[in-house]
Amino acid sequence: MLEVEFLRYAFVATSPPDFAFSSSNADEVQALRNFEQANLHAFVRFGCSCFHSFGCRLSLRSPSDFRVHLGNPVFSIPVFLISLCAVNAAKYVSVFNIGLQNTFVYRWNYFLRALFGLIPLAGTVFLWSAVFKERGGGLHGYDYSSMIYYYLLTILVSNLVVPTEDEWQIAADIREGQINALLTKPMSYLAYRFSIFLSGRLVYTFVTLPPIALLFVYFRDYVVLPTDPLTYVSTAISILMAAFIQFFITYSLSMFAFWILEISTIVFIVYSFEYFLGGQMFPIDIMPSAVQAVMKWLPFYYELFCPVAIFLGRLKGPDLVQALALQAGWLLVAWMWARFMWQRGLGHYQAVGG
Repeated sequence: MLEVEFLRYAFVATSPPDFAFSSSNADEVQALRNFEQANLHAFVRFGCSCFHSFGCRLSLRSPSDFRVHLGNPVFSIPVFLISLCAVNAAKYVSVFNIGLQNTFVYRWNYFLRALFGLIPLAGTVFLWSAVFKERGGGLHGYDYSSMIYYYLLTILVSNLVVPTEDEWQIAADIREGQINALLTKPMSYLAYRFSIFLSGRLVYTFVTLPPIALLFVYFRDYVVLPTDPLTYVSTAISILMAAFIQFFITYSLSMFAFWILEISTIVFIVYSFEYFLGGQMFPIDIMPSAVQAVMKWLPFYYELFCPVAIFLGRLKGPDLVQALALQAGWLLVAWMWARFMWQRGLGHYQAVGG
């Protein structure tokens, strides 16, 4: 009876407030509810058996307070949180697997894109070779070899963090009404797209890594790996935050499809700023100090340049801590803005048809 009572109240919590069962087909709605209840029931039964096997005590003090006591009455875990997290995780893992399968179909497209995307590097090599030969010395702490190494790292990091056509897919979902099928389901569209983004990054990185690895082998004389293990940890954290910032900005830009049919102009304008202010065109720290001080407060600084600068050892000590703190702040702002744009867009959205 505890499980039955728990399921009655826990199922209500599985539907986020963003979505409501507004389908006109009662059979579809009931089938969806039965599916969710079956999943919850399976998870709860499995969890209860596990808790009993470890000698844990189950109690139901109120319909919303179904808890597992781990020997100490003070330390207890609401079971509905455990089951709810498990069900939600299972949904998005399924989305991730589907995204892997769909993305892997375009593996040769990704491979060729990455291969021909290396061509501009040849022009960059000749350009900076001429610059350093003319100057006869370094440039703000960069010499020719470190500058080439910088562009190698920007290519690697951009392949890890930059979304691939996510903005166009999201805009098409909105414009063509494909989100209608998701609005009637207990699923966050942001989490749904984030799962697809992760699967796409995994496949894209796997496919494009061989040509990039060959590039590093060719320029191996310019590659200097850090000796401090903390640098690798800081770089990994910064790359993860950079990828999340890129995704949330892309998601927010796609939300303009709720108001306008074609978002390409807005996307290209923002991407132009990202290319110039994010460090893809040149290292940001060769700019004048006043310009750098302004650019450090913009999100573009943390989309690409920040992790590369950390790996190169150009951000250390207090500067490193400040950079990671500001990057985390921009990540929070980008996430909040993405949710805000979704809420405002839904208020403007109208779906016609069955």
